[in-house]
Amino acid sequence: MTGTVSTAYSPPVKYITKTVWTLSIISFLTDTASEMLYPVMPIYLKSIGFSIFLIGVIEGIAEATAGLSKGYFGKLSDIQGRRAIFVQAGYSLSALTKPLMVLFVYPAWVVFIRTLDRFGKGIRTGARDALLSNETTIETKGRVFGFHRSMDTFGAVLGPTVALVYLHYYPEQYKVLFILALAPGLLAIAASRFIHDKSKPVMKPETKVSFFTSFKYLNVSSKEYKKLVGGLLFFALFNSSDVFLLLMVKQAGHDDMFVIAIYIFYNLVYALFSYPLGIVADKMGLKTILVAGLVLFSFVYLGMSFIQSVYGFFFLFALYGIYSAATEGISKAWISNISHKKDTATAIGTYSGLQSICSLIASSLAGFLWFAFGPTVLFLTTAIITSLVALYFILVSLTPSKSIT
Repeated sequence: MTGTVSTAYSPPVKYITKTVWTLSIISFLTDTASEMLYPVMPIYLKSIGFSIFLIGVIEGIAEATAGLSKGYFGKLSDIQGRRAIFVQAGYSLSALTKPLMVLFVYPAWVVFIRTLDRFGKGIRTGARDALLSNETTIETKGRVFGFHRSMDTFGAVLGPTVALVYLHYYPEQYKVLFILALAPGLLAIAASRFIHDKSKPVMKPETKVSFFTSFKYLNVSSKEYKKLVGGLLFFALFNSSDVFLLLMVKQAGHDDMFVIAIYIFYNLVYALFSYPLGIVADKMGLKTILVAGLVLFSFVYLGMSFIQSVYGFFFLFALYGIYSAATEGISKAWISNISHKKDTATAIGTYSGLQSICSLIASSLAGFLWFAFGPTVLFLTTAIITSLVALYFILVSLTPSKSIT
């Protein structure tokens, strides 16, 4: 009787789990709602009397004020050992505040409403990214975060497309869009109910959390974390809101339809490249892809200072989409690799929070430079600074070789 050799069946590796899918669908719906309004926001605010400088300040204040909450709620999520409740509450707040923009036109109220919207993002960001990180290994961080970013950005394709179709039939009637944006937001709230914590929450002994916990964590974090986040935050100081890119397109003489169309195109490129670049980053290294993205960003801002043609703008926004795909999800994947698993939400929340504070400075500075010296000075300055940041990452020793547990 001859013996036979049996081999155990090995099921295919499942990179995109149910939790990753659910979080990605929620982000898709939320971004659909947000991006129905984002390309219209500066145009709408200008139509009711806001200057470009004031728009920059409003965006910066909203991002910075709400950004402080990211570190706070990230730390709170880590301490409580809970993720789902923060995800659900954050998405709900963002969805329900958007329609309020049509009810108030005074600057103080606009800042307050925009801050509430961003505050919702602050509540959910750290906990959501911690959930994503828990679904990965060191070898799959790039692709999982890239997949989530891709789904999120497809919402940024659908949202402006809805806005484009609507404004085609009802030009300059912006207020109804704010009401329409409530629908996908409510669907996101419903989908968030399918998110559950897989383990029973375990409270840590240190239960006191400061609202300025971002600064405290930065002091006690590892050298690797400080070097990585330090470079990213310096870049954020000069990375102003995309509103200024859209305003440049508008100032070049293109109508609202073109502004929204090119924003859709940018997000489509961003969505299509996020997942593939995540896979490439897992193979070639997160640092390589991040640096390449920064180089593209510098080239785009250099081009924005002198290109005004239709084809030129499409070329630059295509590169800008690739830059976004190469940096947004990659940076969070990298941070999660060099942070202790028990502090993942705090580490990402701290970075996101401090990044938002930098956005206040960046958007306010951009508004001032545009107002005082013109857009060319703004774009050239940003391009030069970004080139220096890319050089920093090339030279600095940063090797996220192992995930910390």
